[in-house]
Amino acid sequence: MAFPTHVDFLIVGAGIHGLSTAWKLAERLQERGETVEGRVAVLDKSGIAAGASGIACGVVRNNYFQPAMRRLMAHSVAIWESEPENLSYHPVGYMQISSEAMRDDVAQIFEEQREIGYESVFVEGEKTCLNYMRGIFGDWQAQNITSVLHEKHGGFSNQTKTMYALASKVEALGVRILTGVTVKELISENGSDSIKAVDTDKGQVNCKRLIIAAGPWARDFWDMLDLPKQITVKDLNGNVHENVEMWRYWQLEEGVVQLDPGVGRADNGSLPPVIHVDTDAPLMSTVDGSLITEDMWGIYYKPDWHFGGIQGGASPYKVKTPADQVQIDPYGPSSPEFVSSGDFAHMWVSALAHCQKRYEGTMPKYHREPSGGIGCFTADSFPVFDTFHDNATIVADSNHGWKMLGVGHLIADEVLGAPQELLEPFRFGRFEKGELHPVSNSPYPWS
Repeated sequence: MAFPTHVDFLIVGAGIHGLSTAWKLAERLQERGETVEGRVAVLDKSGIAAGASGIACGVVRNNYFQPAMRRLMAHSVAIWESEPENLSYHPVGYMQISSEAMRDDVAQIFEEQREIGYESVFVEGEKTCLNYMRGIFGDWQAQNITSVLHEKHGGFSNQTKTMYALASKVEALGVRILTGVTVKELISENGSDSIKAVDTDKGQVNCKRLIIAAGPWARDFWDMLDLPKQITVKDLNGNVHENVEMWRYWQLEEGVVQLDPGVGRADNGSLPPVIHVDTDAPLMSTVDGSLITEDMWGIYYKPDWHFGGIQGGASPYKVKTPADQVQIDPYGPSSPEFVSSGDFAHMWVSALAHCQKRYEGTMPKYHREPSGGIGCFTADSFPVFDTFHDNATIVADSNHGWKMLGVGHLIADEVLGAPQELLEPFRFGRFEKGELHPVSNSPYPWS
C-alpha cells in the first residue's frame, strides 16, 4: 500500500496514548456515520510499543494525592476494566503501604477516593496494618508501617500483549499504522499558525489535525513546535520562578527476581494486589546485613508471568545531563550508559526481603530486564495535554503514561470538538497562572 500523502487525523506515536486515541477517534467517526479508512493514520519511527509502552511495568492504579489526577485515573481504570481479557489486564487491586510521614496524605487520598465513588479500604495503626497484611501474606514483616490504602480497583496488564491487542483493534476499525517512519519536520500553513503537514523520511503527509503522543520524545516535538524550553512558573504559594526548564529526565529503575511467579501469590493462592511500600524504616542488606539507607525509600512489585518472576521497581533518579542533551533510549537499562546498577539491584531485592521473608537471600536470582528506561518529566512532573498552533495536540504524559489508557479517549473527543473537563487541569497555562497540582510526601516525583 502506498505511503499516504494526506489524512485528516495524523497521530505520531504507536504507544499507549497514540493507539488509545486512534481507537476512540475511529469509534466516534463510525458513530457519526463517517469513514475511517484513509482518514486516520498512526506513525511511529520504530514500531508498535517500541518506546516506553513496550517496557512499561504495566501497573494501573489510582493512588494519587492530586484530585485532578485521581479523577483522570478513575476514568482510565474504568476503561481497563471494560474489557480486561482483550487488554491482558489483571484487576487485582493496588496497595499503598506507608510509614507515619505519609499517613495524613494517604488518609486524604482515601477520603477523596470515597467522594468520587472509587472503592478502597483504609487501615491505620502499626499493629492493625501488620495484621491486615498478614491476612494476605503470612510472612509480611515490613517495619514502621502505620497506614495501608487498599484500592479494590486497579492492578496490572501485560504491556506488549496489551499493545498488540490495541493495534489489532484500531486496524480493524480502519486505522492505518505506519511503522519505521521518522518525523523530520512540522510544516506550518502559509500565512497561518496551523501545522499543515508532517515531513518524514518516507515523504510528506498533509493533515487537518495532528496528535503527538511520543512518550519520552515529547521534548523533541515540543522543540519542533517552537515552544519554550524555559518557562515561568508561579508556585502554590504565589512565588514566581523565571527560566524554569520545561523538561527534566529521570532514570526509571526496574528489575525482576527470576523466581516462579507463583512464589508471589497470596497465602490463599490468589494473585495478590500490586504492592507499593513507602517507608522510613532503616533498610538493611539481604546480602550481608549492612545498612543501605536510613532515608525514606519506596518500592513496588508484583508476581508477573509475562516478565517471568517478581517484577517491580523503586524510586527513580535524576539524569544530570541537561535536558537538551539527553539522548532518548527507552531501553536504557540494557544499554551501556544506563545499565541498571548493582546499587539498585541490591536495594530493591533487599527491600523485597524487608517486606516479605520469602524474598530473603534471593539476590542471586536478580535479573536485569529492559524495563523502566528514561522518563521525560514536565516542570512540575505532571502531564500537559493541550493544543498549540491551532491544530497540533500534544500528549506529554510526564511518565504517568501506561495506566492512563483513558487519556487517548478524551483527546479524541476534544479533537472532534468536545472539550473535556478532566483534561482542563493539565493545560500548559497552569504554570504561569499558578494552578499547579499539590505534592505529597512520597519519595516519588509523580505522587
